[in-house]
Amino acid sequence: MTTQQQSPKWAENVILADADHIDRVAFDLIVNFERMLGRRIQQADMARWAECIALDGGLREGDHQTNVILIHEKDHAELRNFVPAHYASQLTGQAFRSPLGEFVFNSVPTEAIAGKQQLMTDTLAFLMSQPDVKRIMVVPDEQHYPQVRATIQQADTADKHITVFAMQPMQGGAFAQEILGYSLLSALGIKSDEIRPDA
Repeated sequence: MTTQQQSPKWAENVILADADHIDRVAFDLIVNFERMLGRRIQQADMARWAECIALDGGLREGDHQTNVILIHEKDHAELRNFVPAHYASQLTGQAFRSPLGEFVFNSVPTEAIAGKQQLMTDTLAFLMSQPDVKRIMVVPDEQHYPQVRATIQQADTADKHITVFAMQPMQGGAFAQEILGYSLLSALGIKSDEIRPDA
């Protein structure tokens, strides 16, 4: 990744993720698949994960711009199951390019005045109000899913393509849903032929 100066203009595509949640799910997958496959599972590649989320959210090859916003608890300085991991020194302000365009990372710690659920929904509502933002991919902690769904339902999303990611199908809303596990398995280097019953 390279250092990127942030423009005040929002990218057309935004990934908004509860970083503590994806870190926990990655850990669970590592433990389960190391036992199942009988081999060591690498830490998740953050760039690969972001690409897979973008693809699942409908982005296709091209010179696109995507902001990745990682919301996390203030006392968590880094992810434990991803590389790169440290929010301040390795992720915030960093960027990479792929066939999907440029991805720029930022991390947002919670503050005492607002818990993570409030920060997540406030940030989502703000993004939905931005005319430049057309595609939003949301990865909430599943216990916060009802609040995320309500936030989306209360907004005018006629010009937005919104995808919400969870580990299992959730009660629906006016948005697409995708399974979070697929992107994490890819980022962890677990291939589909390793987990097929007939493999």
